[in-house]
Amino acid sequence: MAPITRPRRARFVHNTKAEADSEQEEEDSSSSSSGEEEDDDEESSFLPSSSKIEENKIEEKETIKHKKEPITISLKKVCKVCKKKGHEAGFKGAIYIDCPMKPCFLCKMPGHTTMTCPHRVAMEHGVIPSVKRSTKTSLDFIFQRELKAKAPSLMKPKYVIPNQLECGNIRFHSRRITYLEFHPTNNNILLSGDKKGQVGIWNYVKLHEKTVYESIHNCIVNSIKFDLRNNDKIYTASSDGTVSHTDIETGLSSSLLNLNPNGWNGPKTWHMIYGMDMSDEKGLVLVADSLGYLYKLDKRTNELVEKPILIHKKGSKVTGLHFNPALPDLLLSCGNDHFARIWDVRKLEPDSSPLASLAHDRVVSSAYFSLKTGTKILTTCQDNRIRVWDSVFSDLGIPSREIIHSHDFNRHLTPFRAEWDPKDSNERVAVIGRYISENYNGVALHPIDFIDTNNGTLLAEIMDPDITTISPINKLHPREDILASGSSRSVFIWKPKKEEEDENGEKEMELKRKNREFVYGNNSGKKTNGKKSHDDYSSDDDDFGKGGKKRKNVKKNDAKFTLTVSKGKGKSKN
Repeated sequence: MAPITRPRRARFVHNTKAEADSEQEEEDSSSSSSGEEEDDDEESSFLPSSSKIEENKIEEKETIKHKKEPITISLKKVCKVCKKKGHEAGFKGAIYIDCPMKPCFLCKMPGHTTMTCPHRVAMEHGVIPSVKRSTKTSLDFIFQRELKAKAPSLMKPKYVIPNQLECGNIRFHSRRITYLEFHPTNNNILLSGDKKGQVGIWNYVKLHEKTVYESIHNCIVNSIKFDLRNNDKIYTASSDGTVSHTDIETGLSSSLLNLNPNGWNGPKTWHMIYGMDMSDEKGLVLVADSLGYLYKLDKRTNELVEKPILIHKKGSKVTGLHFNPALPDLLLSCGNDHFARIWDVRKLEPDSSPLASLAHDRVVSSAYFSLKTGTKILTTCQDNRIRVWDSVFSDLGIPSREIIHSHDFNRHLTPFRAEWDPKDSNERVAVIGRYISENYNGVALHPIDFIDTNNGTLLAEIMDPDITTISPINKLHPREDILASGSSRSVFIWKPKKEEEDENGEKEMELKRKNREFVYGNNSGKKTNGKKSHDDYSSDDDDFGKGGKKRKNVKKNDAKFTLTVSKGKGKSKN
């Protein structure tokens, strides 16, 4: 008798209903055909005894086989990515395993996994400079001669790269950090904005001097710019559709632009401001919204100059704006329509055409002119490519280089942006956080990469066992060899490792790491009615507070934490 096959969903459930129905059928059949059974007994009495014995043995075997039927349980691995059996994908400890049915997460090409991707082994793999074309004009040579800085031909030494964690402000903000900006004159002041609309001011030399202004905006702070004529004033742009002018000493702010005066009327009419930049020579503050429009603000009157101008596809988000530092008439914009565009500010009018359109495969997160001469362009695209154009006067149809780098991300992260090193006179070094983690002594860490944009070489990758969260926001100091990184709600300061520390060995480094001091923010550990607050459950959580997971290899005495309270809250002018 063949084994009974049961439905897959009922493997672990006893089918009592079927047994009861079979018993009921047996009772009905026995009651209705009692006469037939008697006839069968009479007929069986005439059978020989040996045949009866064999028949009873067969029946016993069938009943035993029916009772001892094995229940099969499928223990095959099921992949969470493609939902197929036989393999699995995801993290195993500190190592991420790719789904073999999907292309490489890094280069987006099939045939290999992320762990074996040649671009992961060597970032400069496949980075070939574009074919040299004789497209340079006399204007290009004049521009190079007049504005190109006379810099040494050698790359700056490796030791000036800030590769050692100096200090940190743990949970400085109540939500994840979205923007960082150094003070233009005070070397020790760092400004930060977060997802909740707060603006923080921190003196990282005097660790405990910090202020958080909570009432400047209602949601994400997407840009912070200093007023160079008055260093105590800043311009901030937010996803609530407002641009504010704030005094960082008093916290008093005034709203210069409000694109949503009637409040929330649905996502189709809600304007969010992402890109913002200013030009002191032009006396303009330019902002762009989530529907593709550009707005001009006069810095003297703090009022709109003209009607909004459509610079990207209607309904698409403009993610960034940047004035050319050498030629302020040139403006670079990027957006969700997969383009970065160069504009002449003097000719910005409705239905005006850009000077050039740089096509990309996916959303362009950022686009910047080089900070010294303004001749190069650096863009970050969500197809895991960093693109470089060597000259704004050459053919801009094809980038000079494409560097494959891991910065494609999911939700709950601020977009990664590759930014120039403002101190590099050669205009070669860029810094960007990495999305894919690396196995560091059994802990999954996300490094911050320093890249040579001339050939795609990875100059340095900096990481620290105390930082296990991703660092998408990174800002290099304009005058000193300092890097500020925003990871979740915390801010960290990196400085170069000294040569003495390299010679003395790992013991002194470990001792210094244990004596390192961090400031603990005032927003952690809050409870409401005996339960954790909403911030503790958010995806922006980090590993330093009560909500974070404990790491096995990091002891409690590895870092000294100090509880401090921020100074005050910002106020708004009516």
